[in-house]
This record gives sequence, C-alpha cells and structure tokens, in this order.
Amino acid sequence: MNTDVEPIWAPSPQRIEASLLTAFAEPLGFAAPDYASLHRWSVEQPAAFWRAVWNDGGVVAQTPAEIELEHPQAMPGARWFPGSRLNFAENLLRHRGGQEAVVALDERGRRRVLSRDQLRERVAQVAAALKADGVVAGDRVAAFMPNTLETVVGMLAATSLGAVWSSCSPDFGEAGVLERFGQIEPKVLFACDGYLYAGKRIDTRERVARICAALPSLQRLVVVPFMDDTPDLGALSRAVAMPDYGVVGAASEFVAVAFDAPLYVMYSSGTTGKPKCIVHGVGGTLLQHLKEHRLQSDVRPGDRLFFFTTCGWMMWNWLVSGLAAGATLVLYDGSPFHVDGVSAPQALWQIAQQERLSQFGTSPKYLSALEKEGYRPAQHHDLSALRTIFSTGSPLAPEQYDFVRDAIKADLQLASISGGTDIISCFALGNPWSPVYRGELQGPGLGMALDVFDADGRPLRGEAGELVCTQPFPSMPVGFWNDPDGSRYRAAYFERFPGVWHHGDFAELTPHGGVIISGRSDATLNPGGVRIGTAEIYRIVDAQPEVLESVVVGYQHDNDEQVILFVRMREGVVLDDTLVQRIKRAVRGELTPRHVPARILACPEVPRTISGKITELAVRHLLHGRTVQNSEALANPQALDYFRTLPPSALR
Repeated sequence: MNTDVEPIWAPSPQRIEASLLTAFAEPLGFAAPDYASLHRWSVEQPAAFWRAVWNDGGVVAQTPAEIELEHPQAMPGARWFPGSRLNFAENLLRHRGGQEAVVALDERGRRRVLSRDQLRERVAQVAAALKADGVVAGDRVAAFMPNTLETVVGMLAATSLGAVWSSCSPDFGEAGVLERFGQIEPKVLFACDGYLYAGKRIDTRERVARICAALPSLQRLVVVPFMDDTPDLGALSRAVAMPDYGVVGAASEFVAVAFDAPLYVMYSSGTTGKPKCIVHGVGGTLLQHLKEHRLQSDVRPGDRLFFFTTCGWMMWNWLVSGLAAGATLVLYDGSPFHVDGVSAPQALWQIAQQERLSQFGTSPKYLSALEKEGYRPAQHHDLSALRTIFSTGSPLAPEQYDFVRDAIKADLQLASISGGTDIISCFALGNPWSPVYRGELQGPGLGMALDVFDADGRPLRGEAGELVCTQPFPSMPVGFWNDPDGSRYRAAYFERFPGVWHHGDFAELTPHGGVIISGRSDATLNPGGVRIGTAEIYRIVDAQPEVLESVVVGYQHDNDEQVILFVRMREGVVLDDTLVQRIKRAVRGELTPRHVPARILACPEVPRTISGKITELAVRHLLHGRTVQNSEALANPQALDYFRTLPPSALR
C-alpha cells in the first residue's frame, strides 16, 4: 500500500477550470474536482455516460443510434449503439484547415508535414487506389512500417473504405510477421524499403519479398521509400512505390459501417504460443479514445501530441486517434538516444522543445535509462509548453515520479497509464482534476468498473489482487479472428471469473482513489504462499547504479517457489558478492525478507517483447525446462539462449 500523504503534484484551480473534463461534467451536474462522484455515475449509468461522451466528442455518424446499450448485463454480449453506422477515418479527418495535422521526424533529421487539408486530400487519393485494387469493407490491409506519415495515411485510407487495418513494425522478424498477417490474410500490404536505428541502415526489401511470397491473399504491395527516394522494386512482385499510389483529384469517400464492425486487428505478445488476433471495433475504439484524449488527458484542439512508439504497439493506434481530438500528431522513428549519427540522450527532448509538445508519451524503461545517463532535460531544454507526461508499458516506480518532477519539470502532470492491447485503451490512467501520488496511477478511467478481486472473486481493499472490470465497456474486443463461436475469446478473459473481465494484472486500489499496478499476475512471485508483484523488486534493483536492467522470476524448488533475480550489468562492471549482498540488503530493507532473491545472477540481455515489455513468463518456462513456442515475438530472441542453457545447479 502507498503510505504517501502528500501528492507530488496537484492541478491548479485555473487548470481544473480550463480543462475539457470540467466543460463535460458541469452540464451533467458534477462539480470539479470531485472525480470520484463523476466516476461513480459513469459506471452506474453507462448508457447516459457514453452518450455524453459521444456528444462531447462530436461523433460523426451517417446513421445515429436511437439507443445506447443492449444487453447491459451481458459480459461478453453487450451491444453498444446498435443500429448506428459511422466511419472511423471520417471522424479523425473532420477537422479542416491549414493547421499541421501530422509532423513526422526521423533519426536523420528529416521533418515532413501534412496539414489537415493535405492529409484529407492524400487519404482520398490512396483510398481511391485501394478501391481500384478491389479493397472493400471488411477486407484486411496490413502494414510493415515505421511510425511515419505514410503509415497514418495508409490506415486512414483503408478505414475510410471500411477495411480492417493491422500493423507490425519493421524490426519484427519474418516469422513473427507471418504468424500475425498469415492469420488475417491481407489483400494489400504497405511496407518500407528499410529503416534507420541508432545510425544503422537496415534494408528490409528481401524480408518483404519473402513475406509477400508467403501471403497468397496479397494482391498489391505498396512500397514506401523510407531509406531511398527511388528504391529498386525489381525483386518485389505486384509492387508499386507509395508516391505513385493514388488517384489525383479523388474525392473523399467514407463508407459507413456498424458500430461494432472490425477496425483493427491487434496481437497478443505470442511469447508462449501463436499470437491471438484481437479484433477491435470501429465505434468502441473511437469513443474510448475520444474519452481518454479529451476527458482523461485534456488533449485540446491545437495541442501537439507525441508518444514514442512503433507500429507494433497499441500506443500507435492510441496516438493516431488524437486527430479526432483536433491535436497535431508528432511522430518519431528511430532510436530515442541518437541524434545526427551519434549517441545522445537529448534526442527526444530536442523534439519536445522544437515542436512545443503539449503531451509527451514514453515508458518507465526510457525514464530509467535517462536517469542512469545522468541527463536532466530541465537543465538543457525549454519545456514550457509541456503539460503532461504519459508513461506505460510497465509499472512506474515511485522513485521515477521524483525523477520526472526534479529532472524534467516540477509543474507537470505525470500520468502513469495502464490497459493494453486487449482493450486498445486504458483501465486506469490520469485525469486533470486529481492529484498525483508517488507510485500511483491517478484512478480508474471513466466508464470503467474497475475492481480488484482475491482468488475467490471477492473484492479486495488495502491489498493487491487480480485486476478486473465488472461491467461492459465499448472498447472490449468484438472478438478474436477465426473464433466463430467465441470460445477462445471467452476463455481469454471470462473463464477465471464468469461474467467479469479478468485482465491478468496484479493491482491494488489505494485510499487516494488511485491504482497501483505491480506487474502481470501470471508473473507474480509466490514464495511461501505470499504473492509478490515483480514491479516491487524492479524498482529497488534497477535503482542500483551498476545495474542497467533486470528480470525476476519464481523458480520451483523443494516444494516451494524461490525468487531468482537476473541482472544486466553496466559495461565493465562485474556482479561480485559485495554487490549481491548490497542488492539483497536493499530488497530486505525496503520490502520484506520474502522478497529477497535466493539467487542473483548476471545475464547478458533481458528478453523483451517488440513493445519493450519484460517477458518473465518466457524466462520462467526455460528455467523449468519448458519451451518458448514463439521467440519471434521478442525484440531480442537471442536473449533466451542464456536462460535456455543455464544449468539447474546455478539456481540452487
């Protein structure tokens, strides 16, 4: 439990009064800053709440819905805004004019811009080309692309026709791409000729050729010249360069589809099996993102919204929806620690200053690396425009809250957010009314009936348990791909607690109304029958100056579970007994004796997914002699070799 009494940040009365949340809540009879009352109403009256979100966000629907919710108690099975027909791209493109809509930056220093009108025009051109290639509503269009202008254009063009979009970043391996796209059978693929990372050019054309050859459904390959202005397409069949793909003068066309028609296919990490294809609907994604941008994050028209992400992570989809809130998207592709060909910690902060970012999205891993570099952005950059930092991907340690306040900006809302690919949004996140306490997410999202259960399905207070959601919400998946009876979908989320969404996070509700996330519950440690969240150990171990990162797992031995800690050391630093004992003392002193690792070993790499999440489950499988079925889901699959060959004697 968090025992901090004083918040590290609280919004000023002026900021509360000027927020979009206040403008939303006051006509409904709720006074700022009573977030708890507004949240309670939002889950007790879900139909009225989500209708208010629809109206507040100015949703454009070609056929509005007469009712908001059918089967409100069914989970799964509730239907939102039945009878409505709308188009996702139309809602993202409804803001017109010469203001910047998308700014795309990359590691080599290029800056490319599309205004709102230019974006709409280019989307219409590409949509007309897709239509000429036979793309219709329900078809899949896929992308093997960096986070750049053409990816946004391709998504909007595909969804303007009612097609379904799915993307992977170009650092995915060939097998990982095919395990994803092979299931959904895309008709068109957008792919780059290569990308740049940490000063290194990576040519992807041969990989793209093999991917295309293995996708019999593919009728067109659109190659984006990211590395070379005129890439050689000779070895690529059915290929056309993106600059030549489009119908000049084409008018915008927006095909209306049902509220729950498929929009995106996202993928589970797939580290223990074939990735699940999670299908998200048009209306649910739009409504949830409008709520999260406008009401929870106070993203206003004209704001400049940035999130460091790839197209293989749901935060890319979340970021692009900022267009519906009237924000300018600022995209970046490349290493966050590389500028003009040299390693440099200031890379993203130069962008924050030059682009006058309003909101900056990142991860605990990045903030930890920045701190270990000793880099304090406040000393080098004008961040006066920056109002909010988002952090997600893993739990944010309490000490990192201090670092953001002291090294980046004191008067700054630090919104740790948590949800995931499964819901393409957040269960818990920030809001512009509530204070921020060290180690806590500000609270549950509006309309999200968040709770914490014990193993028997009873609500818990004052201790950690399973994160659940007890009522339907619009951004629940519409299903899994190739799951006609819904059995795999139900098994994934509703088997543990029937009729309740079981998310798989280990969490705690705090007296402040906040939420503490302690990691994935399938990675929870259980020595002596006491459940321990991995995030508690990471925040202490990763604070050691000699340690770059770590992974901690439970290992079954002598009818109990031992805590085994692996650390990746700074270059030139050796894990000796003095450091081992210091780490153990720190864990014992700040936590409990049960948290103390039985063994601490040095590893060359910590395995992470493409989106940067530590894969404790894969490590645990290998230590117990089980196989990891899909190492292609990892950003660094070679990291598993150390754990695969580790003798059992080293763990005892």
